[in-house]
Amino acid sequence: MRFGFRELIFFAVLLAVPVMSLFYVFKPRNGEIESALREIDVKRGRLANLAEITSKIDDLELMIMEGRESIKLVVEKLPSEKAVDDILKQVWQIADGNMLAVKSIKSEKTVPAAEYMELPLRMSLEGEFDGFYRFLLELEALSRITRIHELKIRRMVPQRTGHNAEFRPGTMRADFILSIYYEPESQSTSRSAG
Repeated sequence: MRFGFRELIFFAVLLAVPVMSLFYVFKPRNGEIESALREIDVKRGRLANLAEITSKIDDLELMIMEGRESIKLVVEKLPSEKAVDDILKQVWQIADGNMLAVKSIKSEKTVPAAEYMELPLRMSLEGEFDGFYRFLLELEALSRITRIHELKIRRMVPQRTGHNAEFRPGTMRADFILSIYYEPESQSTSRSAG
């Protein structure tokens, strides 16, 4: 066996073919395969999320129905514009029943919202703190929606001591805004007609 120049070139070409195919065929294909596998993993993750979301569609429909029922209950608690005076009477009676003196009630500008109106009332009450606490509890128990904000409570200090004191110990003054929510007249008539 003789190795000449021709055999050496043949042997070099024979060795170069697998080396060249490794760099120009297999490595790029391996990169494409890895890229495709990553893309498949991403798509599988999306499919898993989609399957989870679609399994919750029934739950979502139930939640929407429950939300509509909740909205219906809230709307039922909204009095008509005419019934706001009745709520004011109830608030006054609750204050009176808890031995609180209503020093002032000032109606502020109504605030319109999507489905309701808010009537803020600036109130000042004087009396014992226990009575005010019962007032808050009874106000919370009303079947209508109300909200108290900007609450400031001050202890009333007697100017004189002894039997001639102007205030009993534990007397306080509460200044706050009581918001009453109600349904505007135009919506309540259209709802009753429908």
